[in-house]
Amino acid sequence: MSKQYQLGPIEPPEPPLLRFAEYLRSQGKRMTSQRQIIVNEVFSHHDHFDAEELMNHLREQISSREVSRPTVYRTLGELVEAGLLHRMVLRDRYVYEHQYGYPEHDHLYCHVCHQLFEFHTDALVKIREAVAREYRFTPTAHRMIIMGICEKCRSKHEHPSNSAK
Repeated sequence: MSKQYQLGPIEPPEPPLLRFAEYLRSQGKRMTSQRQIIVNEVFSHHDHFDAEELMNHLREQISSREVSRPTVYRTLGELVEAGLLHRMVLRDRYVYEHQYGYPEHDHLYCHVCHQLFEFHTDALVKIREAVAREYRFTPTAHRMIIMGICEKCRSKHEHPSNSAK
């Protein structure tokens, strides 16, 4: 993917754990040690993941503590409600990505290898604004996923031409 469309590193205004703790307090809930472990794992690196992948990462990281499956699912839902994660549906499963402090962006999704590529282009923002103006609509955000086949998968399926006859 061209460098001009790639997203750069992000620095959220405040640590996600602090932001989540504030959200929980506003809901009359508390930050438990299990929630803290989950949030720390989710925000330790940026990638797209589902609940099962998160459970596997947690099992690899934590040998002495147990983080229950219901707590993982419940915490992921709370992180979405708090505006820290975005949830999308791909291949009949929920996939999560960081939302808090992350710039607006879109995705390319390869339906062969199931890789999700992030990109940003001002051209889409301009189209969104023009369409919104035409319909007298005030946009607050947008999400777009372009589905297709990535270059790597396409090259695996293409056969070199038979020029040696």
